[in-house]
Amino acid sequence: MRILIIHSDYLKYNVKNKTGMAEEINEAQKSGAFDESLVVFSAVEKQDEINPKGIVKNLVIEVIKTNEEVKADNIVLYPYAHLSSSLSSPQSAIEILKDTEKALKEEGLNVYRVPFGWYKAFEISCKGHPLSELSRTITAEDEDSEEEKEDKGPDSKFYILYNGKVSETDEFKYEDEDLEKLTLYELGKGSSDEGEPPHVKIMREKELCDYESASDIGNLKWYPKGRLIRDLLSDYVYNLVLDQGAMPIETPIFYDLANPAIREHAAKFGERQYKTNTKKDLMLRFACCFGAFRVLGDSFLTWKNLPAKVYELSTYSFRFEKRGEVVGLKRLRAFTMPDFHSFCADMDTTLEEFDKQVDMCIQTGKDLNVNYEVIFRATKQFYDEHKDWMYNTAAKAEKPILLEILPERKHYWSCKIDMAAIDYLGRPIENPTVQIDVESGKRFDINYLGEDGQQHHPTILHCSPTGSIERVICSLLEKTAKEIDDKDPMLPTWLSPTQVRILPISDKHLDYANELADKIAENNIRVDIDNSEDRVGKKIRNASKEWIPYIFVVGDKELESKQFSVTVRETGEKVDMTPDELIKEVSSKNKGLPFRRLPLPRYVNERIRFN
Repeated sequence: MRILIIHSDYLKYNVKNKTGMAEEINEAQKSGAFDESLVVFSAVEKQDEINPKGIVKNLVIEVIKTNEEVKADNIVLYPYAHLSSSLSSPQSAIEILKDTEKALKEEGLNVYRVPFGWYKAFEISCKGHPLSELSRTITAEDEDSEEEKEDKGPDSKFYILYNGKVSETDEFKYEDEDLEKLTLYELGKGSSDEGEPPHVKIMREKELCDYESASDIGNLKWYPKGRLIRDLLSDYVYNLVLDQGAMPIETPIFYDLANPAIREHAAKFGERQYKTNTKKDLMLRFACCFGAFRVLGDSFLTWKNLPAKVYELSTYSFRFEKRGEVVGLKRLRAFTMPDFHSFCADMDTTLEEFDKQVDMCIQTGKDLNVNYEVIFRATKQFYDEHKDWMYNTAAKAEKPILLEILPERKHYWSCKIDMAAIDYLGRPIENPTVQIDVESGKRFDINYLGEDGQQHHPTILHCSPTGSIERVICSLLEKTAKEIDDKDPMLPTWLSPTQVRILPISDKHLDYANELADKIAENNIRVDIDNSEDRVGKKIRNASKEWIPYIFVVGDKELESKQFSVTVRETGEKVDMTPDELIKEVSSKNKGLPFRRLPLPRYVNERIRFN
């Protein structure tokens, strides 16, 4: 916010014409005269919408501080758009000015607010002393966002839940190191969020992705191998949610904050809103919720349609994360989020669908070979009403979980389950989640016709079966860093950019290598050939650096025997195989999982080095 403060002998104004954004006023507000006043000319800016409460708080502090010096009889808030070229929406400006007026009155000051959105003639007499003309820029730097306030609340109680028994966190005997680390982190006693996790180095070394200096921070560039992994993971989630009955949709990435429902929902993300500099007050979506809610809100629904399920993969979702928080793949400003929403008629159906989605989320950990630690969160009221159900659902994890009980609902959800991998530095990587949303049906005016002939608001389940695609990759890479002392790092075979590499000893073996590669590729296996002039030993080392699951050499012996000594990275063993046996082995690792073709030239020496 930009302000110009003038200590005046008098201020007079008269409204002339109404603009398209004018607030409604009565006859008395069309003119005004104020003697001995501190006039605060103000322009509310776009960035002020990120944390309006912080703006109001700091503006009030500045006005009071100035008035303590000049001791004016009146405070006059005068909207003056000419102080800035980056104005907020009219709705936001009016709300901020009204809230400022209210806050100053609560401080016992005589406060008047000049109407917003009217052309006005005014006359002012400045007193002319050193403090009579002051210009200021008001920010919200000292005010936490609403999201952060909620997360900092000390009122939550944490327990360990296992086999239907609840234990205090400091009394539980932890056998799982990751659970203990998660518990300490949630209690504010664990590892800090400072320090670069090892996956950042790995994602560069393996030519998956990297930072892009020509963009905003937290926006990455993806190379062919990384893009392939992202696409496979996207296909994987798509198949999972279709099995759950989801209908794929696609919705815009921009939303107008002039819409009251969107503005109210977006406010819960406080400073995380990622806004654009346009004439409209547009915000880039932080999830696919807005789109899904509006699709269903515009649809005719009856109880026969429920539960109604829609799915969207956002490429991208956007959150304006703090600069110091943005690192690698763990926290980004632009990320790919699988968003699955289910609209349910009643709580019984909601809980039934919740359980199905928890099963799906647990399955992703098995398919990705990633260990998830689980946090089950609920308000005390929800916990008291559904304790048995929560205990049964928690048992699906087949291990102890962290239980958080909130004294009251602070969020749109009354209950949710979060699953997190633990990184090399002992910090959680938030992955799958399922949430029971008890607010948005009403807020977005989503209705269904019930059996009773009446309109009702559905309960909504938010589910991301894996969490953001980038965090999945983060979890996979962090897992390799944690296990590096025990075994060779690798990705799951179905996600490995090259699954099989053939190493011909010389050019005379190249035709046979290509014949083999053709046969292997026909079976939906990504295979390539190292046709470089390097010695076989170096070719093997290069393949190992790329974490390729299966490698074998082709020479005179192999050409004659049609059998190969295959190095299997997962076990570290060399296994004699025929081409058919190799195909069967790799296919078993890919069974039931998505496949995409090799996104690089088959010949290694034809490839670009991206970093």
